[in-house]
Amino acid sequence: MAILSEYEEEDQKKPTTSSVKKVQFNGVLDPSDPIGFLERVFEFVARESDLFKSDSLVNDVNAVVRMVKDKVEAEEKKRTKELKAKENVKAEKKAKEEEPVAAAVQTEVVKETVAEKMVDGEAETKEEEKKGPRAPNRGNGLDMENYSWGQSLQEVNIIVPVPPGTKSRFIACEIKKNYLKVGLKGQPPVIDGELFQPVKVDDCFWSLEDQKSISILLTKQNQMEWWKYLVKGEPEVDTQKVEPENSKLSDLDPETRTTVEKMMFDQRQKSMGLPTSDEMQKQEIMKKFMAEHPEMDFSRAKIN
Repeated sequence: MAILSEYEEEDQKKPTTSSVKKVQFNGVLDPSDPIGFLERVFEFVARESDLFKSDSLVNDVNAVVRMVKDKVEAEEKKRTKELKAKENVKAEKKAKEEEPVAAAVQTEVVKETVAEKMVDGEAETKEEEKKGPRAPNRGNGLDMENYSWGQSLQEVNIIVPVPPGTKSRFIACEIKKNYLKVGLKGQPPVIDGELFQPVKVDDCFWSLEDQKSISILLTKQNQMEWWKYLVKGEPEVDTQKVEPENSKLSDLDPETRTTVEKMMFDQRQKSMGLPTSDEMQKQEIMKKFMAEHPEMDFSRAKIN
């Protein structure tokens, strides 16, 4: 019973809710002077409470400031992250909306652009295309349905039309030693196949020209031979009709120029059914040998 009476005495000493003094703080925060506002708050608390008599006051206030500061920074980071996520979603949505639009007009634009690049008067009929190699265009290559290409002894240049306004991020171009694949992402490739001959991958590159066409440069490994086609399965070029520009020949070193002129001479000889330079050299050697050895019978010898 003594224990119960002690508790009753303690309960009687506790202040009731109605006896607690309530004082209202009147203050207006000026965003340009937050420290001044806090000063008035602390002065109010000092007058109306025993807070400033505490030995740990400074530590307690610093702890509260750090807690509020960490909370504000965490909320700011959360808002920034959410805003960035929304922007990414909008960008992805916009990209997906643009791709179908580009694909819808790709076929028509490709046909129109290639038609403009075809050489007047050199277009062959479908029947002629089936008979064999085609006559080269002005670039010593061919104008295909979806692209055109040309060549020099050192390089191959390719033009692939794309819808106006196409961005580089929509382009897919893969260049390997013996393989080329070009087109728009999400669409069937315009070019996809094995190259006529290997290329120097490190010296090859592509670029987007005026957001209307893809320009590709391939550097040949063998720079002493004309390509008959770009990728396997495509129509062939009649290399007998390839005509390198004379201005370019003058820029070559003597050894390379001699080789090129020899190739051109051999091509003309073959087109006329005459022996090439190598065959003529063999004939001269054989004739000289026959003249030096009249005692031998050369009646069955064949001189090609």
